[in-house]
Amino acid sequence: MSQHAPHAQGHCDPRFSAVRTAFESNFGDRDQLGAAVTVTLDGETVVDLWGGWADRARTRAWEQDTLVNVWSASKGPTALCAHILADHGLLDLDAPVAAYWPEFAAAGKESVLVRHLLSHRAGLSGLREPHSLAQLLDWELTVERLATQEPWWEPGSRSGYHAIMFGHLVGEVVRRVSGLLPSAFLEREVTGPLGIDFTIGLPEKESERAAELVRPPTASTSKRAADYAQLAPAALAALTNPPVSATDANTPQWRAAEIPAANGHGTARAIAALYGILAGRGPYGSPRVLSPKAAERVREGQGSCRDLVVGAGFKYETEIGLGVWLSGPNGLYGPNPRAFGHDGSGGSCGLADPEAGISLGYVMNRMGPHIADDPRKMALVDALYSAL
Repeated sequence: MSQHAPHAQGHCDPRFSAVRTAFESNFGDRDQLGAAVTVTLDGETVVDLWGGWADRARTRAWEQDTLVNVWSASKGPTALCAHILADHGLLDLDAPVAAYWPEFAAAGKESVLVRHLLSHRAGLSGLREPHSLAQLLDWELTVERLATQEPWWEPGSRSGYHAIMFGHLVGEVVRRVSGLLPSAFLEREVTGPLGIDFTIGLPEKESERAAELVRPPTASTSKRAADYAQLAPAALAALTNPPVSATDANTPQWRAAEIPAANGHGTARAIAALYGILAGRGPYGSPRVLSPKAAERVREGQGSCRDLVVGAGFKYETEIGLGVWLSGPNGLYGPNPRAFGHDGSGGSCGLADPEAGISLGYVMNRMGPHIADDPRKMALVDALYSAL
């Protein structure tokens, strides 16, 4: 295998050869280190490719079963837990959060709805008081602080990306209703029965399969300080409290923790399968997990706006559904405005287009500087749609 532009391993239906070409070009043209991409069509896998290196030193090849932290692409599977409970009649997305989590009613949050948590409209994008990474790993402390905090803005009025807190907010509701944290609930209801290679956190026994994340190029300290100085307090809290880096994500402590918004670990096949489930399909030959009504609710738009946290990174308004971002008129996930997905910081992505019958999972370990729309991911998405 060449150290610079390895040929992809795996298989690719000839109809989707453009995806193989784009995947291999990412190594030579876009500084890919190690990666995998999977595409399903009507639940059947038509692209399953991997290649490159699982570590910075290029001593471990990326294998078919290599796992990697997918950052915010974890949010779709976390939202799936809430959608399953709603589909079973155990959770009302239009009910106040406090109906399930009474302590949450503090500081004027008695009218915040469950759907506000799923759509990043709860006004709790980050904590007001300093919160260290060690404290983030303490589930009880983190959710207690969220429950007692006053919102940064009027809940329900607009979105403000809850970069890390999304998982604890949605996850605590899942725990109050089911008795299980999202990691255990997802394993019991979905990944275990269907054999999907994805976990929230990473069991120690699987650590040898994990790819090493390589942090993105960073701006100078003075440039970062200047950028942060321009952020509104709600955005600064969302993105820096606590500060989390690729280096942190390679540690046993991070991998062992429950951080449902950001420390899901999986393969590209797993991401494609999970986003396909959110679109109302099961993996090929498997039963549906969500009813058609519940799957349609996943992509129920909650209102287009300039997001309070990441809006500056887009030149246009965006819209979030119930746990996923909608492709919209600007094609975040392809030309169908009703397609949806979720990017992970640095490049990973899961998406689904119910009308086209497709889902895609893309995972990698050399993080790019983008919070969304990494050029490697977009090259794959463009190639996929060109083949349909």
